[in-house]
Amino acid sequence: MRIIRFVDESGEVRFGEEAADGTAALLSGTSLLDLRPNGRRAKVARLVAPLEPAAILCIGLNYRKHAEEGGHPIPDEPVLFMKNPAALHHPKAPIVIPRSCLDPLQVDYECELAVVIGRAARNVRPDEALDYVLGYTAANDVSARTWQKQGGGGQWVRGKSFDTFCPLGPAIVTADELRDPQRLEISTRLNGQLMQQANTSDMIFPVAELISRLSCGMTLLPGTVILTGTPSGVGVARNPPVFLKPGDVVEVAIDHIGTLTNPVIAE
Repeated sequence: MRIIRFVDESGEVRFGEEAADGTAALLSGTSLLDLRPNGRRAKVARLVAPLEPAAILCIGLNYRKHAEEGGHPIPDEPVLFMKNPAALHHPKAPIVIPRSCLDPLQVDYECELAVVIGRAARNVRPDEALDYVLGYTAANDVSARTWQKQGGGGQWVRGKSFDTFCPLGPAIVTADELRDPQRLEISTRLNGQLMQQANTSDMIFPVAELISRLSCGMTLLPGTVILTGTPSGVGVARNPPVFLKPGDVVEVAIDHIGTLTNPVIAE
């Protein structure tokens, strides 16, 4: 199933199963985790992020070439940081560069596969970890590099958590339809130019391993989103660096999930 969250013609936010004709088969339930068809349809006026996460856990340096392009050693353990849930953003909505990141420009793109946890996971074995996954979506881990490196006391959260810095979507593809998250092509295009391209098979820590390690002594609540890392090709590592600027359009594409598109504007 391809689950979308959308605003209908009356302005109501609804869950639905995506259709090709601009409508959705409505899904009823108290949350994303207990949705069921109700036999009705609605027109999709605009998409919003497919869920409101309980938490946004992020993994850094999870593709070997990305670690190498930044001059970092290959990690022995997943590099964990978090994004403020208020950074959540919607498909086609503009990423807003804050005034504090405009001079000099420092905001970067990062395509990522996002994992949505469907039931509470604690001390989960790798061989059972994927049973806890509700589904998968695309994410852009937008990053203010100066704040990330110098403005957070050595921690990355501050530079990763500005408002609009976590676009998600366009849909959640449920785990029963996407059984192997390690065989997906993933890419970023900036104004139509290919900037990042890789396969999720290149992850240092695969999805099942990430869930197992993150759940060690720490409960992953239903609705938790895990951003699984970005491949090489980020703007800060280019010569010269390429940072997002007002007027740009960023597209994150993942096999079977679709394309997450966002324009860029200044605050």
